[in-house]
Amino acid sequence: MKGLLTMSNPFLSPSTLPYGLPPFDIIREEHYAEAFDVGLAEMTTEIARITDSTEPATFANTVVALESAGAVLDRVSTVFFTFAAAHATPGIQALQSDVARRLSELDDDIHLNAALYARIKEASSSVPEDSESKRLYSEYVDKFARSGADLDDAGKARLRDINGRLSTLSTDYQQRLLSDTNEAALIVDTEDELDGLTADSIASAAAAASEAGHDGKYLLSLVLPTSQPALPQLHNRDTRRRLHTASVTRGTANPNDGTLAIATEIAELRAERASLFGYRNHAEYATANQTAPSLEAIHAMTDALAPAAVRNAESEADQLRSAAGRDLEPWDWSYYSEKVRADRYDVDLAALRPYFELERVIHDGIFHAAHLLYGVSFQEREDLVGYYPGVRVWEVFNEDGSGLGLFLGDYYTRPTKSGGAWMNSFVHQSRLLDSRPVVINNLNIARPGEGEPTLLTFDEVVTVFHEFGHALHGLFSAVEYPSLSGTAVPRDFVEYPSQVNEMWMLWPEVVQNYAKHHVTGETLSQDIIDRLDAASTWGEGFATTEYLGAALLDLAWHEIEPGQKIDDALAFEQEALEKAGVSVSLIPPRYRSGYFKHIFAGGYAAGYYSYIWSEVLDADTVEWFKSNGGATRANGTRFRELLLSQGNSQDPLESFRQFRGRDAEIQPLLVRRGLTS
Repeated sequence: MKGLLTMSNPFLSPSTLPYGLPPFDIIREEHYAEAFDVGLAEMTTEIARITDSTEPATFANTVVALESAGAVLDRVSTVFFTFAAAHATPGIQALQSDVARRLSELDDDIHLNAALYARIKEASSSVPEDSESKRLYSEYVDKFARSGADLDDAGKARLRDINGRLSTLSTDYQQRLLSDTNEAALIVDTEDELDGLTADSIASAAAAASEAGHDGKYLLSLVLPTSQPALPQLHNRDTRRRLHTASVTRGTANPNDGTLAIATEIAELRAERASLFGYRNHAEYATANQTAPSLEAIHAMTDALAPAAVRNAESEADQLRSAAGRDLEPWDWSYYSEKVRADRYDVDLAALRPYFELERVIHDGIFHAAHLLYGVSFQEREDLVGYYPGVRVWEVFNEDGSGLGLFLGDYYTRPTKSGGAWMNSFVHQSRLLDSRPVVINNLNIARPGEGEPTLLTFDEVVTVFHEFGHALHGLFSAVEYPSLSGTAVPRDFVEYPSQVNEMWMLWPEVVQNYAKHHVTGETLSQDIIDRLDAASTWGEGFATTEYLGAALLDLAWHEIEPGQKIDDALAFEQEALEKAGVSVSLIPPRYRSGYFKHIFAGGYAAGYYSYIWSEVLDADTVEWFKSNGGATRANGTRFRELLLSQGNSQDPLESFRQFRGRDAEIQPLLVRRGLTS
């Protein structure tokens, strides 16, 4: 039977589909375990082949050989972990902890391999003179050093124990959070309790309730951040209270169990691991190889922003109390904020939803902007199958008609899908491997009722443009080596291209092309767009305080000292927010410890600051586009060639300097966020 399975296992040979798209129609859950067995064994053999070689170590037979190794493991891993986030079936979840543990062990086997590390260092004299090869070599040496290659035997043994435990804990956090989020979804009995929501939103809530086994009721699923999309529209204050409370209490019901307990152990183990490398804490270790010059520089920036953000938030709160005619609770903020926005700027964000229909946002919005700037075009490939019904596949073409890669879109929420939005890759671009990119965007939009259009909120449109910026970063990669491809840049740089792409959402040539009423076809008026622009700084006090709360909470968790024990995670969280000066009772952080997936089950540990660090580059880049003619092909070509195509083939800040002509300046960010005064 095992032999028959091997013969039919689609992961064990390269995909024959265009661009190496995984053959999802024939992949079965039983294929994963065997493919991981084969892939792990193959990788181990390839490493042994490198270390056992009797030839002198060279860049080609050591570093490039490492870059080319692990084909089966790469194919199965990219699909498996996409499913673990986007369609976590019981079978996937049952396998995930074991897979994570084994991959952690392999990672240690590679990076703690003294013979392999010695050959890499020996290969230094044969590194080619081109800048990308030099970059690859320096990245390998740094990765091995940061992974423990220089530790003594006792240190390496303890590091293996910590890494193995952390791999298990991160998986546990992700799975527990998915379960908690599904369980915390708000069920209401009557349509009256949803007064203020649009008819299509109510229909979506009814459909979600039926799917969850609550016929005749209504279900509001939770998105990952604290703020929930329905809060600005819900007239019923008690429904707002229940929805907000469900959001902020995820994972906190029993501090000694669930996600809080997992988060605490993760933070404590990361602190111990950092000490093995000689760092004071995990934050210092994690930021040592980022574009930020130091942890102190990060704190200098956040410490400068926090007081101004809180002052703005307090001013906004006073205005909201005046508008409400009452004291406020956290669940009132977004509701009355929208009322003030509508009154002061004559902008009702909820009323814009009929202009933001998903198909138009995709085809006439993000695709159109990409064509204006970069000349690329998109053709839907209905002959190519996604991994779940409704996952769509587009082929992407350069202006000369040559194939660039594939873009997949998975837009709707479901119980097996993690919250939030993200981009990842099934195939990374690489000239060495002769591979072209296959990338995917995942969102969590409520599925409409049968036959109804998918109408997006204003924030959801922002997210569509943001995630597509990540996709373009992957699609436009033009590097030699796969580990330097696309979005494989420092964490505090990776958000920069995606934030830049948000600017095109309301750019005249773009918004007039897609923002059309789904019934009448009427184009969103320039007057409304101008009012949106005028209102752009309203609410920035809340937004910046909410964000900084999460960023500084992340740093607090990862600045605990080795050996420090956190007995009460919620008390630690509150103390951290107070110490950072962002403890505002009306504004919980964007993520609390019980549902901060970015840092406890993602790649942002001590890195959530990166959004605002990247936004300095983003805001400065927006000013450049505005000063140089906007969405022109020449400007897009410059941005693509000098920055988006470079991946990590050189210092990303050098890529920025080549594009911008200088280092970034912070003033555009301060203006954008209303912090200049």
